[in-house]
Amino acid sequence: MRILKNFFIILTLLLTFSFVSQPTLAAGKVNLNTASLEQLIELPGVGEKTAQAIIEYRNTKKFASVDEAINVKGLGEKKLAKIRDQLTVADSK
Repeated sequence: MRILKNFFIILTLLLTFSFVSQPTLAAGKVNLNTASLEQLIELPGVGEKTAQAIIEYRNTKKFASVDEAINVKGLGEKKLAKIRDQLTVADSK
């Protein structure tokens, strides 16, 4: 009986963790309109200056698309192509 009780406790914890962590894992992309400086710096090829430039850009005009990031100083076509699949501008509702 004790083994069955422990099994259900572990199962409950695993299910709880999977539901709690699912939004984080599903998102998986960096939102150009909401990401922190630290999150932007974690992108390959994006340093502090480029991350700050992204933040300054969005403070004047929110990104309507990932392609618009080409307008940010420090993000050229090649760098943007490398990280495009890691970016989003989705609404955070």
